[in-house]
Amino acid sequence: MKAVVQRVKKAQVKIDNTIVSSIGNGLLVLLGVQEDDTQKDADFLVEKVINLRIFEDDNGKMNISLKDVKGELLVVSQFTLLGDCRKGRRPSFIKAAPPEKAIELYEYFISQALKFGIATKSGVFQAMMDVSLINQGPVTLLLDTQEK
Repeated sequence: MKAVVQRVKKAQVKIDNTIVSSIGNGLLVLLGVQEDDTQKDADFLVEKVINLRIFEDDNGKMNISLKDVKGELLVVSQFTLLGDCRKGRRPSFIKAAPPEKAIELYEYFISQALKFGIATKSGVFQAMMDVSLINQGPVTLLLDTQEK
């Protein structure tokens, strides 16, 4: 699994100019599922995301997690994170999981975040979405379960 994690003041997902999900202070996660990912990868990644110490403490140091600040989580499926651009000019998505597997692990990731008590919202799998955010910091991190 690959994830782009962004610390946000707020974020939202719109479909056809209608807001389908929105959060306040928290994290926006763009999540890509690879063909060989398992629930173990999702477990590792969700635990990593909610415990990353990327919120500022009273001294201005990134030392507090999403869990600590009681922030919200917005998870948006994004298979294009699996695009391989090393050859040619058109990305190859051969390593992306097929939709049936991707939605299963995407929904599993969300369910695991909820089990940790995190207020979690999501985009709509395979929909054309407009995602907007106010990136706080800006803080943006890339996580890849194949590089653990």
